[in-house]
Amino acid sequence: MRKRVPVRLCASALAVFAAFPALAQSQAVATLAEVVVTATRVEQSLTHVLADVTVIDADVIERSGAVSLADVLVHAPGIEMVRNGGPLGTTSLYLRGGNTNHTVVMIDGIRLDTQNGSGGATCQSIPAQQIERIEILRGPAAAIYGSDAIAGVIQVFTKNGQSGIQPSVGLGLGTYGTRTATAGLLGAHEGWRYALSLGRETSDGYNIQPAANPDNDGYTRETATLRLGRNLVAGHKLEGTWVYTDTDAGYDSTTTKSNINYAKDNRTVQKLNALGLNWNAKWSDVWSSTVGVTQALDHYQTLPSPGAVPSYDTETTLQTALWNNTLRWRDAIWTVGLEGRRDALTNSGTTPKNTKRNQDALALGYGSQMDAHSWQANVRLDHDSDFGDHTTETLAYGYKWSPQWRLSASMGTGFRSPTLYQRFSDYGFAGLKPEESFNRELGVTYRYETQTLSVVAYNNQITNLIAFGAAGACVSSFGCYANTAKATLQGVTLSGESRWGSTLWNASLDLQDPVDADNGNRLARRAQTVLKLGAETSWQGWNWKADVLLSGDRFDDAPNKTLLPGYGLLNVGASRSIAPQTELLVRLDNLGDKAYETAKGYANPGRTLFVGMKWTGL
Repeated sequence: MRKRVPVRLCASALAVFAAFPALAQSQAVATLAEVVVTATRVEQSLTHVLADVTVIDADVIERSGAVSLADVLVHAPGIEMVRNGGPLGTTSLYLRGGNTNHTVVMIDGIRLDTQNGSGGATCQSIPAQQIERIEILRGPAAAIYGSDAIAGVIQVFTKNGQSGIQPSVGLGLGTYGTRTATAGLLGAHEGWRYALSLGRETSDGYNIQPAANPDNDGYTRETATLRLGRNLVAGHKLEGTWVYTDTDAGYDSTTTKSNINYAKDNRTVQKLNALGLNWNAKWSDVWSSTVGVTQALDHYQTLPSPGAVPSYDTETTLQTALWNNTLRWRDAIWTVGLEGRRDALTNSGTTPKNTKRNQDALALGYGSQMDAHSWQANVRLDHDSDFGDHTTETLAYGYKWSPQWRLSASMGTGFRSPTLYQRFSDYGFAGLKPEESFNRELGVTYRYETQTLSVVAYNNQITNLIAFGAAGACVSSFGCYANTAKATLQGVTLSGESRWGSTLWNASLDLQDPVDADNGNRLARRAQTVLKLGAETSWQGWNWKADVLLSGDRFDDAPNKTLLPGYGLLNVGASRSIAPQTELLVRLDNLGDKAYETAKGYANPGRTLFVGMKWTGL
């Protein structure tokens, strides 16, 4: 019998929220004048956005001591993280219960994805220390971003140049022999803006899979980010971004002591090389436009293998071109966009070894705000070279019955084309259909000064869901990808923030029921209840921070036979200035040394200590 969200826990959690005089979206430290762009691809005040959006700023990221983008996102409402390995191991992010490949991830407008396996961006490869800001859009956005935006969009903005010259150097030491070194240079001069960041991180690691392979699995990651901008003439600016990461990480395969591979050091080598160029132009008070071209290359390789050759080698190249136009007329904002996308896969396990696909799209949008009423409508037509035309729509309405309170409702459709690997590998089937979704949601938001509260209920129906099952139409006798599943992603997210005196409190509660719509089983590795609490304050010259994550149990498998117990984590940290322009950061994660698994057989880090110093020049 499928477990339901415990009523007693729901009531207790709601009582906790009710005790706050007012709360806000978790991690959204920004003021009410905060401007976001992810919701509609147009700059809007956060107070006018109808979508369910969270903003994470640079201060929160800096104090988190996070290793990668995934480690930052795990504290945001509506997101769960699962790892098959250490900090840089295979990482899955479930937004509102959706699969990893149901969320679009972008860096400075550069779209990241892989056509390997089931697809999805490799968020563990993106270093946190180079991020200035993160915007998280929960809910389908395919009418704006096209394929894959079934569960939402995560957009990352890297650090940007500022006036003058500002160098920085950072060093850190942590548990498991972790060592970090970073260097950066920010500046602006005569219309130019530049931001360069370099980093290297190494770790001896810990035993990721104790029952199968008793070695420590360390890693090395080298990173570089460059953002360069130039003001051309009044209202016109050109900006480019380059993001590079090179990761070499140990992992434990499913080998046993009797297997010849057991004594070998299994490793994954992954490289991300992303480039983007954008021209932003304001032609008049009415018309502005953006032209962008991007390319992201994701290379993944496993070593070693029998016969001393790579056991698996794959590379995805994703290229996009965008021309987006915004027309502001009276109380309305109109958008017209043309977008092209090209995916190419080179893979040792596909036939042919090189495959590709094109998608071209026309997107239209309309938004208006008149007195207490707000509207947002989007429609997009995508033409896929393999699957033909696909139309998606979004319609949202908001009613503000007082300066503080707003009611919003929306519905939207989405789709996701199968990856090239799912179609052309030995496990693939060329006749796969795109996944499709239909989402409805209802939300209430309260905002007053630094206090806000958000309650959003949603129901997302996914059909033609691609699942890996028994042997069938593919070449492999082990199993095949097929459109055999349906899913219902439904739940309620409560999130909030409030400042009491010198202490900033934030909290989020996810009560969700992501299930297989055919048999009622809970989707693998999703909890029904996730509670996140946080507090920040200043005392005795130190800035203190604490985070609590409480997750309910989950099943490791689709038949719901293997249960993974729930767990609770407490992370604490403190920072202070110890010299002019020099900051000391101390983080203690998993303070209770909790042993827990998010994937069966894979251990997570125990109690870990990290101490870092950063010098920032004038």
